[in-house]
Order: sequence, then structure tokens, then C-alpha cells
Amino acid sequence: MDILLQYVVKSFDRSTKVIDFHYPNELLQEYNWELTDQPQNLEEILMHCQTTLKYAIKTGHPRYFNQLSTGLDMVGLAADWLTSTANTNMFTYEIAPVFVLLEYVTLKKMREIIGWPGGAGDGIFSPGGAISNMYAMLIARFKMFPEVKEKGMAAVPRLIAFTSEHSHFSLKKGAAALGIGTDSVILIKCDERGKMIPSDLERRIIEAKQKGFVPFLVSATAGTTVYGAFDPLLAVADICKKYKIWMHVDAAWGGGLLMSRKHKWKLSGVERANSVTWNPHKMMGVPLQCSALLVREEGLMQSCNQMHASYLFQQDKHYDLSYDTGDKALQCGRHVDVFKLWLMWRAKGATGFEAHIDKCLELAEYLYNIIKNREGYEMVFDGKPQHTNVCFWYVPPSLRVLEDNEERMSRLSKVAPVIKARMMEYGTTMVSYQPLGDKVNFFRMVISNPAATHQDIDFLIEEIERLGQDL
Repeated sequence: MDILLQYVVKSFDRSTKVIDFHYPNELLQEYNWELTDQPQNLEEILMHCQTTLKYAIKTGHPRYFNQLSTGLDMVGLAADWLTSTANTNMFTYEIAPVFVLLEYVTLKKMREIIGWPGGAGDGIFSPGGAISNMYAMLIARFKMFPEVKEKGMAAVPRLIAFTSEHSHFSLKKGAAALGIGTDSVILIKCDERGKMIPSDLERRIIEAKQKGFVPFLVSATAGTTVYGAFDPLLAVADICKKYKIWMHVDAAWGGGLLMSRKHKWKLSGVERANSVTWNPHKMMGVPLQCSALLVREEGLMQSCNQMHASYLFQQDKHYDLSYDTGDKALQCGRHVDVFKLWLMWRAKGATGFEAHIDKCLELAEYLYNIIKNREGYEMVFDGKPQHTNVCFWYVPPSLRVLEDNEERMSRLSKVAPVIKARMMEYGTTMVSYQPLGDKVNFFRMVISNPAATHQDIDFLIEEIERLGQDL
């Protein structure tokens, strides 16, 4: 316990490193990580714990901006410890009575926030947004062709799913896993801000139907991974209604904005979706993992996935069997992911989550306002970011005098990787970078940790300039 608490304290200490980086071969050579035949003593076990945390990334550090999941909430952490202490499974009420009820209550509240009347519908916590998105694809297919459950893909026509070219790769992974195939996922064009273009979506649906294919799913994104873009959900919903297609909204990253009265308008139309992915472990700061798949039609998930295992789901139990939720999941063993969200909600209230969300969005706008006209910075797209994603190039002095041509782009593409490597070696901060389409490597800054401040944003800018001025 002392080791864990010391690590927590260090995670909030700005004088400590975000990372004590070593190359893989160095760590492999420096420590003996091999599993042993004989047990080790307590002192050695504690040393392994200390070593593991010494080289772990401090994802709760206020200057860690690398991923969508950041921050370290003490209530959520305590809830995770309690969950591990209880060490139970989520398939029946008889072995997880409180956790099953909390999942019921929490999912209902999330559906109410989405805008489904009375919180009606269904849902489940899954092992991450990728699996939640795959659930949506699975259920949409079953809704249109229930016979696929017994007879497989050979019994159905060629199915086509549509999603934006900026959407998460999990849509293609899901199609591959379900036997639909990645070629059956059509990528829809986006505008310069990364939003799906509805006219292109409708055009591609018509093309698919003319070829004899069956459009069965449109997955819109509310908060894309790189740009933080929100697809025009109302327009997408109109198209899905017109062509009778299941509408899914991947709000893994952007779903948290539903907690904010100031920002929830960005998801206008989400209430018309048939299913929604929402990851509280991202923008809401709940410890990993905590991902929910919400479905508007009650009972559909159960019909799609149930296998009636008689050794778990006996029909003559002495309580309400609707609380034996495990048969609607693909998993048998399922981790308790709800308690940390529920306990944080009780500790913070909806108003606390709203303040958290609003602060992170304000910090992103603060960064944008500083760098948009600052020498040495170029924005990847025009205009204020919709989410906390701020995408930019840092242009070192040596490149500022060059014309905007292929040579400049080639040299600029090497800047972000070098600065990122230096960040990690110094351990001062971390920000992600990537190319996208015809755009060479750029920084993607994201903020989901409410412990960050304006001073941390100022530090980031100064650190980028310090580490990149000689390039």
C-alpha cells in the first residue's frame, strides 16, 4: 500500500518525470524479468513492484498529454481497489448482486443523458470502445438478419457498413472479426475539419444498393481520435431513417461532453441513434477500463448473444432472472467496470463531471489561442477545435524561411518525431503525433486531466520550442 500511495503522490508532483525512459533492450538487460520455478520472498516481491512503477508512465501527471485517457482520480482508484478485493464476475445477480444493480442504474442514467425517453433500452460495459463498436455491428447485423446467428454469413447477402475516413480503426477490426470483411466497410469523405460529409454518405449508400449490396450500419463519430471532430449526427440520422439503416454513434471520446450544458450541443442528434459507444475512461477520467455500449431497443442484445448456458442461467432461480445479465454479453467472465464510475459519480455529482469537462475544453482553447498566431506554429486546420484535440506543426527556425514545397514538407515531417523522442528521454512531458492523409507528422495535443493548468500548457509550449529550436 505504501508503494502505491508514494506513486500516486509522485504522479501529481510536477517536479517528477512523466517517464523514466529506457529502450526495451536496456530494460531487458538491466533486470531479470523471467518467471521462476521457486517462490521469492516478500522483499523481492516488493522490489518488483517498485521497479514496475519506476519505469511506468505516470498517466496521472498533469503534463502527460499523450493519450485520450489521462488523469488519476483518487475515488476511482479506491473503487478499483475495492472491485479487485471483491474479485467477482458480472454474469449473474447471485454472484454480483450489488454490482449488477449498479450497472443497471448507471446504464439507465447514461441512456437518459443520451436522450432516450425514460432511459429505456439496454446496454453493457465492455472491455473498451473497440469491443463496444463491434457489439454495435453485431447487433445491427442481427436486427436485419437474425438468421445469421445460426446459419452464419453464408445465409445473408453482402453487407456494407459506412463510417468516416477519420473514424476509429475498430470499425474495420469489428468487420474482420465478424466475417463481414474490411472491404465491406466504406469510408466516407470528411470536410477540412474532419466531419463526415452527409452527401457523400448518401451517394455511397445508393451506389452500394445499386450493386445489390445491403447497407446495414452507419457509424458516425462524436469526437474523432485525431481531430476531435463531431460528425453531423442530425443529417446522418435523416439518411439512416430514409434508407432504414442502423445508426451507431461512436462517442467513445466525445460522449463525456453530454455531461456539459455548454458543450453537449456538439452531439445533437445522438438521441436518434440505435446504439452509442461511450467511454467514461476517456473524457470523464474514470480509471481504465470503463466503456459502455448503449442500445435503444431493449432485449435485442439478449436475443443476439444468448446461448442459454444451463450451468449459469438456470430458469428456476428464486429471484428476478432479468438481473442475470451475462447471457447478453459475448464474454462469459466479465470484469466489474461499473463501480468506479458509479462511485466517482456519487463523489463528484453530475456537476463535478461538468466542471471537469468544461475545464479541459477551456485549457484546449487556451492553447489554441496562444499558438494560432505564434511564430513557429501552424495549425493543421482552421478554426477553434471542437474538442480538446489541438492539432499543429511546430516549425523550427531553420524551416521558417523555406517555401511551402515538397522539400519543406519532407523536413517538417521529421520534426515532431524528434521532439517527441527528446520529450521522452528528458521525461518532461508527452504529446502524441501522427500523419493523417496528405498531412505530414503533426502534434495532436489532447487534454482530459483536470489537474492540468494554464501553467502546464505554457510549459508544454516552452518545452517544444526548447527541444526543437536546433532542428
